[in-house]
Amino acid sequence: MPHNVNASEPPTPRRAYDARRRRELAEESRRTVLARARELFLAHGFGPTTIAQIAQTAGVSPESIYKNFGGKPGLVRAIQEQSLLGAGVPPAEQRSDLAQLTATDPLALIEQLGRFTAEVSPLAAPIILLIRDAAASGDADMADLLREVDDVRYRRMLHNVQRIAARGVLRPGLGAQEAADVMFTCTTAELYESLVMKRGWSAERYGTFIARTLEANLL
Repeated sequence: MPHNVNASEPPTPRRAYDARRRRELAEESRRTVLARARELFLAHGFGPTTIAQIAQTAGVSPESIYKNFGGKPGLVRAIQEQSLLGAGVPPAEQRSDLAQLTATDPLALIEQLGRFTAEVSPLAAPIILLIRDAAASGDADMADLLREVDDVRYRRMLHNVQRIAARGVLRPGLGAQEAADVMFTCTTAELYESLVMKRGWSAERYGTFIARTLEANLL
């Protein structure tokens, strides 16, 4: 005789698929890959570093790196974009925009911009120098990326200047393009390389120098 099933007993629900946990694990894996790739690129250079080496140190498959980043150029681009976030929360660009909108003292604003430069440069400058050196060696992808990075940085500096100018902070008679050129020069990786990496300045001293240079040329 067949066993009677209690019709009123609800079926055992399937365990809900934890999509959020999967996203967290994927993001954690992504951060690990970028961190290991950064270490290897800066230690050995762009050319000698292989996807296989990065995958091994990150504990992932080479195929997953190609799928998520498209190879070494995509990895370097992702590392560079990550570096622009800075070391604080929210990302440095958001904090910079907020300072430009809310600061009431021009000198205080310039000091803040100097501090943002000191925060971001230790992360971004070494990667830009990596891109520069790879481009100089003849790597076409890195040459394209270097132009892209410079273009994005200039547009960001022009954006900063336009916001500052709209508040009447810039020195009278100073055009937006010239002011953006000053900011563009003050944020070059080569300047960080000269003063911090070669001359041993601290990031804080470097940020103060940038603030003083901006103050002398923009206000």
